[in-house]
Amino acid sequence: MFRVTDFFICLSVFVCSISSLAYGADWPWYMGPDRTGISGEENLLTLFPAEGPKELWAVSVGAGYGGPSVQDGEVYVLDREDEKRDVLRCLDLDTGKEKWRYSYDAPGSTGHSGSRTAPTVDENNVYSVGLMGDLLCVSRTTHEAVWQHNLLKEYKIALPDWGISQAPFLYEDKIIVAPQAAQAFVVAYSRNTGDVLWEARGEGALGYSSPRVVTLCGEDQVVMISASENRGIGRVLGYSVEDGSLLWSWDGWQCQIPIPWATPLPDDRLFITGGYKAGSVMIQVEKGEKGYSVRELWRLDMNSCGSQIHPPIFYKDHLYVGSNSNEKELGLMCVDLNGKVLWKTKDDRSLPQFERGGFMLAGKTMIALDGKKGTLHLVDPLPFGYKERSRAQVLDGSKMWAPLALSDGRLIVRSQDVMKCLDLRDTAH
Repeated sequence: MFRVTDFFICLSVFVCSISSLAYGADWPWYMGPDRTGISGEENLLTLFPAEGPKELWAVSVGAGYGGPSVQDGEVYVLDREDEKRDVLRCLDLDTGKEKWRYSYDAPGSTGHSGSRTAPTVDENNVYSVGLMGDLLCVSRTTHEAVWQHNLLKEYKIALPDWGISQAPFLYEDKIIVAPQAAQAFVVAYSRNTGDVLWEARGEGALGYSSPRVVTLCGEDQVVMISASENRGIGRVLGYSVEDGSLLWSWDGWQCQIPIPWATPLPDDRLFITGGYKAGSVMIQVEKGEKGYSVRELWRLDMNSCGSQIHPPIFYKDHLYVGSNSNEKELGLMCVDLNGKVLWKTKDDRSLPQFERGGFMLAGKTMIALDGKKGTLHLVDPLPFGYKERSRAQVLDGSKMWAPLALSDGRLIVRSQDVMKCLDLRDTAH
């Protein structure tokens, strides 16, 4: 039977296909077009020239970790100025020239102050969540706010130690975010009007993960991870994407400060990982006559696998995990779906450790940034061992933890003070 959701999926694929013909592959939101960290682009460099990839442009940015999003040849980043204002900036992908900006007052400071996650961009608007809880929809045409909310004020939430960190999730007519208030743990807004469509109750403390829509047991649902901070009980939660009703809840994995979102895997499985001694776990979601149930398949403790910031990449039946956190640095690693760690760069100190830098997969190449050294690496994603093709120095500084973005062969990376566009196009093909 053809469902309404099938129609929207087909329509989205058609629109994305038309856009790709005109502008190359876009990277319109956190973790890329299908939110897996994987790009379908080809004809990219497999080796860097001796001088490194060509730098097309560089622009100054305020401190922070907010990654870029790219749509229709435009780069969007939510910047922050002097702990007083948030600034949504639109840059030209070809030149880096600023085309327009929208700023608003957002005074306040937190630990690791500065920008946070990437904006979400559709054909008409840009959706973003700032450090101080401002959820905005800004028109790409008028460059003015279409609608806005403040999650802290509206849901009476105390400012967390590291501010609000949310990547708005676009699903059909909804923008989904997680204020993580008891009465409104996850909220769906109308993408066009900002009206609240539903509010879902939840359990657990406020963390820094984002909601994600996945298909489990044939049903689209919102998966959200809550924190176990202040001795509370954290949970992995599944909600109906249609009305926000709670489908299932599981408290078998605890993390004081969850950041990576859940990674869906074949056969209704989810991989959950985090820092702060949480480690990683694989769970199975099942649906029977009495509803949903969850069971643990396997887990790895903090000494074996745990990513503090970035979700893993799932490729050819293997998970590639940036397993670095405050407590344990294991480097980049490969884990099979039975929970066996096949290799990790920590085992060889001559290999890059990557710290908490971002990474992605494009074609058959992993592109990974060392978050401490600013080196960019081209890696073959292989289960039998780490195989690096090339590396180049592209950034300087520290805490270079922002997610990367790739569009039409242009890779965008950032440090705490500069954002650069690097040309990865292989003009020989």
